[in-house]
This record gives sequence, structure tokens and C-alpha cells, in this order.
Amino acid sequence: MKPPLNRRVFVVGYDAVTCLGNTFEHTWQRALRGEAGFRRLTRCETTSRSNVVGEIPDWHPQDFPYIDKMDGRNWNAAYVLLTMVGCKRALEHAGLVMDDSIGLRTACLVGSALNGTDAYRIAMDNYIHHGPTKVSPYLLPNLCANLPASKAGMLLGFTGPIFSPQGACASGNHAIGIGARMIRDGDCDFVLAGGVETCLTPEIVQGFANMWATIKVGESDRAFADPTQASRPFSVDRRGIVLGEGCGVLVLAAEEAIKAHGLTPRAEVLGVGWTSDAHHFTLPNQATIVRAIRQALDDAGIPPSAVGYVNAHGTSTQKGDAVEIESLREVFGSHLAGIPVSSNKSQIGHTLGAAAAIEAALSIEGMQQGILLPTANHIPDPAFADVDVVPNAARRHSYDTILSNAFGFGGTNCCIVFRGVRNAA
Repeated sequence: MKPPLNRRVFVVGYDAVTCLGNTFEHTWQRALRGEAGFRRLTRCETTSRSNVVGEIPDWHPQDFPYIDKMDGRNWNAAYVLLTMVGCKRALEHAGLVMDDSIGLRTACLVGSALNGTDAYRIAMDNYIHHGPTKVSPYLLPNLCANLPASKAGMLLGFTGPIFSPQGACASGNHAIGIGARMIRDGDCDFVLAGGVETCLTPEIVQGFANMWATIKVGESDRAFADPTQASRPFSVDRRGIVLGEGCGVLVLAAEEAIKAHGLTPRAEVLGVGWTSDAHHFTLPNQATIVRAIRQALDDAGIPPSAVGYVNAHGTSTQKGDAVEIESLREVFGSHLAGIPVSSNKSQIGHTLGAAAAIEAALSIEGMQQGILLPTANHIPDPAFADVDVVPNAARRHSYDTILSNAFGFGGTNCCIVFRGVRNAA
């Protein structure tokens, strides 16, 4: 194999669709106001008390001129159309106009934890109630994890590698990390990297509830009267994940390609760290999380004291939040007191495979604007009194280095370090 080119890799654009808004701008403005986008489930019916979720509002894919009625009917795994929209808008945000020469050098890596479970549910319903001939011939493609990237390629005209990094809730960071390495080594010049999830079906909602991963909202819980308070990472009364749907896509580019095409770098992908727990399929392992963070810092070539903000995995579970904070204490020591740590999941819920990519986009936007997004719905936990979790309200803060954490089922961990462009050029 040829030796790597050792090129620097930058983020030049991004897009996100979340329960806060069906565009990045809507999501950002509501996040800035400290709002959370949760409501009781309307996508389907469920008797579960884990019925507070993050649904994308006003999401009608067939309103887009490039998605016709046939696409909307055949591609009934919603993550396919969501990815097409996210990739197109991320390229527009980057100002990158796809042509034959650029398309040859553009890859697309979009991860998902659950893939086309909604399409499978429709097929099973048709099979049971209408017979085997009513199962869609598009079912198998809808379940293929690479199909969202494939359909985005058909729409946009890129012909580089396409695949779906399967890292559960760390999939988005795995996509960014692998994509950055591909550009660094010279495999491609541009990568659409991110994650997507459309997980709100009765079986998935109930499955998470039965494993006691998601919050069960009873009459005594503060989210009963106000569902927006259901996700509360690092709070003393945190009681579990709030499932959300969404998509996040970042456009990564080689330094030379940025200059050649007149693009604007927004952040540099500075370091990647990834490990696995070999511990438990859901419970986190502090030792391997610490190692992933330290690997990312080492790959970035910076000391812990250089990190200006931590975008936490912060899922709102008792164990997960505690282990993450303890891991940060071990890595950063006395420096942690001066490093803000917040969780976007307090506002957008846990979007599983999409989470890390959405959080990266929000973090980079915040770094450019000199703003920290908050940990919403926060009631202090004395166990975390030494940590600034940016409680309840966004605030001004100048920082130029971000650590973004992502940990997934099966014990998969991936941490990314981003650096602001004023120190990267």
C-alpha cells in the first residue's frame, strides 16, 4: 500500500435535523434559547410510560422538490430520505458544488444504530394482515445500512466509497474519525460523515423501556406536566434516556482541496481515539473510556489542559453520567474545574447513531460564535459539584478546542478532538 499523505482535515460545512427543528438554523436557535424539543409520542401508539420522545417537527420529505412520490412510497425507511436531505444541505452549507471531478473524490459515511426498523415493521404488518405478496420489494434495500449514503450519492453525484460505520450510539463519531483518516491518507478529498436515526416504532420504544434505559414518566415526575424536562443529564433526579430521531452530516475536506475550491474551514479534526470495553453490553467501563479520551488527546498532540470545552455523551442515566464524569476527572485532574462540560441530549434527546454527528455540528457552531450550549433541565447533583455543566442557559465563552465524547451499546467508544480554525491555519 502507498504511504499516507498525512494531510490535515477540516470541517467545511454541516447540517442537522432534530426534534428542536427540521433545519439546522431552527435547531440552533431553539438550543440557544435553552429549549428542549420533547413531547409525547405521536409517530405511533404505545402503552409504555417511556412515551416522551424527540420527534422531528413538521418533517415532510415529499415537500422537497428532489424527492418524488415514488421515492416517498418505496423508501419507507425514513432514515434514507432524511440522509438525502442532510447530505444535500450540508454540501450547500459548505458551498461545495458537486461535479464529476469532485464526485470522484467524495466519500459518504453515514452510520445508524438501528437502520430501517420502521420499514421492517411496515413489511411485517403487511405480511400478517395482507399476505406475503404485499411485502415491499424494496424491503431489503431499505434495511441495508449503506442505502442512505447510496441514495444521497444518486441524488448528488458523488462516486467515492459509501458505507455505514456501525458503532451504535458512537456511529457518528466513528464516521467522522474514519472519514478523516481516509482524507488524511489520500483515499479521497471530501467526506460526508455523520449519522442518522429514525427509531420511533412501538417495538423499539418498548424494548428500551423494558431494559430500563429510557425514562418512565409517571405522575410524580416533573416531566409528566412538562415533557420537555424529561432528559436531564447530570441532574440529581436523572432517570434515563429520552429517545430521539434525527440526522447530522459534516462535510470533511483536505486542506489542499479547501484552497483549490475556495471553501471556508470551520474546524480541524485534530485527534481521534477509539476503544472497546470488553465489559458489558450497556454498562460503561471507566478504564477504556479514559483510554479513548487519552488516545484522542495524544492523536491531537495536545495536553488535557488545552481542551476548552467537553461535549459530553451525557445520556441522563444514573450510571452513565457518573462514569463519564469520573473518567473526565481521571483525565483532566484539577484542570476539569475550568473546563465547561455540557450535554446536547438534554435538548435533543438521544438520537443513537446520529447523536455524535449532531453534537459535533452544534459544538463547532458554538465554538465559531463563542457560545456554550447548556445542559438543560438541570437540578444540581452534589456528586458533580466540582464540574461546570453549563446549567440551563447558554452563555458566552471563548474556546478553540473541543473534546466530543460518544459511547455506544456493546461497549464501543469514540472520542474526537476539534480545533478552531484560527489556530488551525
